[in-house]
Amino acid sequence: MNKEIAIVYQRLNALGADAMRLLPNLVIALFVFLAFLLAAGFIRKLVQRINARKYHHNLVLVLGRMTQWSVGLLGMLLAITIAFPSFTPANLVSALGITGIAIGFAFKDIFENFLAGILILLTEPFRIGDQIVFRDFEGTIEQIEARATKMRTYDGRLVVIPNSDLYKGSFIVNTAFPERRLQYDVVVGNGDDIATAKRIMLDAVRSVREVAATPAPDALVVAYADAGVRIRIRWWVKPPRRADALDLQDQVLERVKVALTAHGIDLPFPTCHVLFHDQTESTDGDRRHQREGWPAGTGKVPDPAGVARAVRDSDSGRSTPDA
Repeated sequence: MNKEIAIVYQRLNALGADAMRLLPNLVIALFVFLAFLLAAGFIRKLVQRINARKYHHNLVLVLGRMTQWSVGLLGMLLAITIAFPSFTPANLVSALGITGIAIGFAFKDIFENFLAGILILLTEPFRIGDQIVFRDFEGTIEQIEARATKMRTYDGRLVVIPNSDLYKGSFIVNTAFPERRLQYDVVVGNGDDIATAKRIMLDAVRSVREVAATPAPDALVVAYADAGVRIRIRWWVKPPRRADALDLQDQVLERVKVALTAHGIDLPFPTCHVLFHDQTESTDGDRRHQREGWPAGTGKVPDPAGVARAVRDSDSGRSTPDA
């Protein structure tokens, strides 16, 4: 028993001696790591200040964070090497290789979204404040993060879109250019003069002050509709934001309607005729000789023709036997 206790004591003593020998290295490694952390924060601010005039604000923030993480990772690896001298660079590369493969499979989607976010920030297909249409979503870009892009819809809801979906997919940027064209189809009567209708509509469009003069508004005949002639009016707006476009469309359509009505231009709408079958035959309503969609029933089959003759004879003052 005393021999076993002696062995345990010797091992603990050896471990304590090894720890005392490593203590200076651990202290030095801790100071090195803290120094790199402080330097990483300073370098992040320096990178952001240098790139503030070249790139968008969101990209500057991401570049600063990436620089800070890189410097911090370098400090951690250097501190590990100082604290454990036996940990060689070859061991580090081997450990990072095996661990990197495992982490890569586990966080594939995260890394893909991160890389896509960096590419979006570098290429800038859209910026914060732009209004885009992506699949079933339409709204204003609020924030571009490393993993996802946040969009605020026009009805005040938040949509979080993974960056990889945006980068690999197709989307429409409504505010990419300073101008945007709007259009609407108006149907005028077949008996109205097309040239006169065009002139009236274009005058009404030009009367809206916010409509761009260049490119000029135009009106085109696009089809012969069911109720008349379909004319498409097109005009350009500045700026092309959603709220401005809706407001201008409201003004344009209101003035076009008032102008056409004032000049007697017909604005027809589709109509339909409903024809009722005249029950004058004795077989009408007879399920055995049915021609129309009468409901099935039992009992005596009515004779509409006989009923009609009775009504006529009654009106003329004559009596008619039952049908």
